[in-house]
Amino acid sequence: MGMQTLRIAASGAAVLSAFWPGLASAEDGVDFFNGKTVNYIVATAPGGVYDTNGRLVAQYMQKYLPGSTFVVQNMPGAGHLLGTNYIYASEPDGLTFGTFNTGLLYGQLSGDPNIKFDLTKMSWIGKVASDPRIILVTKESRIESYEQLKALKEPVKFATAGKGSASMIEATMFVKALMLPIQVVSGYNGNEDQLAMMRGEVQGVIGSRSEFQQFVDEGKGRFIAQVGGTETDVPQLSSMVDDATAKQVVALIESQSGISRLSAGPAGIPEDRLKALRDAYAAATSDPEFIEKARALGLPVDPEVGDEVGTRVEKALDQAPEVINVLKEALSEG
Repeated sequence: MGMQTLRIAASGAAVLSAFWPGLASAEDGVDFFNGKTVNYIVATAPGGVYDTNGRLVAQYMQKYLPGSTFVVQNMPGAGHLLGTNYIYASEPDGLTFGTFNTGLLYGQLSGDPNIKFDLTKMSWIGKVASDPRIILVTKESRIESYEQLKALKEPVKFATAGKGSASMIEATMFVKALMLPIQVVSGYNGNEDQLAMMRGEVQGVIGSRSEFQQFVDEGKGRFIAQVGGTETDVPQLSSMVDDATAKQVVALIESQSGISRLSAGPAGIPEDRLKALRDAYAAATSDPEFIEKARALGLPVDPEVGDEVGTRVEKALDQAPEVINVLKEALSEG
């Protein structure tokens, strides 16, 4: 090809870019990741649902960003705060992003001074799942329904993870807003809550349905109420609550269930790179192999991408003062 031809080709490309900038930027965004190392931050220790999900996402996003190398970095600490603060403070070049607990919404709502991020400003890449919350009781508790639980004269013990965890906050909010006879016992991490239930130390938990489905399938417990989700085998808690503030608290927790296992980066990732990441995320989470592996691991798959997730987050952060007061009380007791 002669020099004149090259100049014409270059000129033509410039004209095309001017008329169809989206085409050029999309190509530039994908090309940027070729030969680059992407740091995928998991704000928990290795093992567990978040780590398993994060590694699966990283594996398949790498597949759809040719030439990239994804490195998963676990960064546990302070109830996911350490990892999330790190993500938010990272260079917004598209090479650092990751996953963290949606329970951090509670921290931002309550004005936690340790939070150095603004969830409304993050570069949202996507979320893998919707995972409804459930109220679970052990078979040995002999509690058959939510109504029976609420009518108990003596409190029963419910296990939660540590201070600041979503399970502790949600359980405490339920106790306060719904006036449930539950004694919240914190400090059960990983599958320690299931072991505690089998030992008879506690009689129930409030958590994600996918995490405890096998426990129920094995006949060790039963779901007596559900928050969010489309399943119809367990009554929705919202249908059994009358108090206005209690309904708002249930709605807040339901908003969390819709954005489970998310991925986000710092504010300000260039549009072309963010689009490339979102496209790779969409391709990864719809890949038949990804879906098969996720289901084999007991991970629900109900993906959304980009601004759809950001809109859900903004809605979850739009809460009435009375709900925020219940949340602050729950956090102060944790």
